[in-house]
Amino acid sequence: MAESVENPVVNNAVGHRKERVGEVVSDKMAKTIIVRVRRRFQHPEYKKVISSTNKFCAHDELEIAQTGDLVRIEETRPISKTKRWRLVEVLNPDGSSRTTPAS
Repeated sequence: MAESVENPVVNNAVGHRKERVGEVVSDKMAKTIIVRVRRRFQHPEYKKVISSTNKFCAHDELEIAQTGDLVRIEETRPISKTKRWRLVEVLNPDGSSRTTPAS
């Protein structure tokens, strides 16, 4: 009677963490990428659709992301003064993904 115990860290079931999908703008720093995330929302009063962008510094341990790649990033503990996100996977244009190992 062997029970399989699943590791919550491996299954990424640590809790609810914010995820964003964006484009890599810069990969010039060591183990760090800058990701531009675009969002569209409707103005609450005037009902016009507005586009807004935010840039996030994300930790790329294996340095696999390159400028122009579409990536998924996840919120994590503070790694440095500006890095609070980490790279989850690199999304290819054909829909497949290059995943990074869970750390």
